[in-house]
Amino acid sequence: MTECNPKQDETDLEGQPSTGDASTIPNATAIPEAVSVDIYDQIYNLRGTDAEYIQQLASLVDGKMRAVAAHGGTADSLRVAVLSALNIADELLSLRARYDALAGGMDRSEDAMRTRAGTLSEMLDELFEDRRAG
Repeated sequence: MTECNPKQDETDLEGQPSTGDASTIPNATAIPEAVSVDIYDQIYNLRGTDAEYIQQLASLVDGKMRAVAAHGGTADSLRVAVLSALNIADELLSLRARYDALAGGMDRSEDAMRTRAGTLSEMLDELFEDRRAG
């Protein structure tokens, strides 16, 4: 997703010049479209291949900024933006830690199931061998 500004070159979200190379764009077969979003009473013209997703992102950021402003009572939009970014980063890191814990638990469960399946397979092999011998 990039911001469109007729006075500036097109840039991506990290502020790097957009190459326009389709191989660097996710879902390269889709043509980026312009989407206007309102975040904290500022209009941003963005480009991306999924307008609905861009609107969702903008809505999340706008909501977070408004919540931070209401809680902190500050009118400085830069301060509100930075505090909102910190809140979103905190949520991201918390979710990553939760995901890692869940994924680790699944790995342990898979290992336990493999071990149990191996044991059961050995038991079945022994049972069949005993029946053939007996």
